[in-house]
Amino acid sequence: MAWHGEPLVGFDLETTGTEPLEARIVTAAVVEVRAGEPVDRRVWLADPGILIPAQASAIHGISSERATSEGRPAREVAEEIASTLCGYWARGVPVVAYNAAFDLTLLTAELRRHGLAPLSDRLDGRPIGPVIDPYTIDRAVDRYRKGKRNLEAVCGEYGVLLDTAHDATSDALAAVRVACALAQRHVPVASLTPEQLHERQIEWYAEWATDFEAFLRRKGSADARVDASWPLREVAPTGS
Repeated sequence: MAWHGEPLVGFDLETTGTEPLEARIVTAAVVEVRAGEPVDRRVWLADPGILIPAQASAIHGISSERATSEGRPAREVAEEIASTLCGYWARGVPVVAYNAAFDLTLLTAELRRHGLAPLSDRLDGRPIGPVIDPYTIDRAVDRYRKGKRNLEAVCGEYGVLLDTAHDATSDALAAVRVACALAQRHVPVASLTPEQLHERQIEWYAEWATDFEAFLRRKGSADARVDASWPLREVAPTGS
């Protein structure tokens, strides 16, 4: 059976900002999906330990006051998310994350920030994965399509219903459904095993990063650097 006919797990974070090495987790969802329908889910609301900027609250709807009063300690949330994802990987279940390099880098930074074991250590040193990132796949297989590439726009392109944008549970489920729609439209993607697709995404992301860096430099940013690592960037030791 092709990978998109197997169980998949959607993963999404809503956060305090857009820089994954600095932003903190506010909400998170891990949704197990079979035949396009959710069969299990875990959701978290964290107290990020810092004020949530107003522009971030306007996107995901979580205020600092609510996160402080209702959210669980960020350390506990990061630990549980990591354990949940690694549990699926240990069973060979692919994790689907839209723009995985953001979510997994941010989670890795949170683990480091709180002195918790990194993802790879939880898998006996094996690389994390397989990861399926519809953002990276769509950019590679339909490179010249006009328009935005955010989740809402790509859901529209592939006919996927997105119930509530920037709700972690809705976004995680939509990411899985977009991944399946991509496989249905693009046979070469569907024909790969999850492990092969993971490796191809590493290549596709690096190609995109190289092209985007060159574009930025042509536009005048001579020292532009675009990290080509996928599915997560290297996270240096940080303070709290």
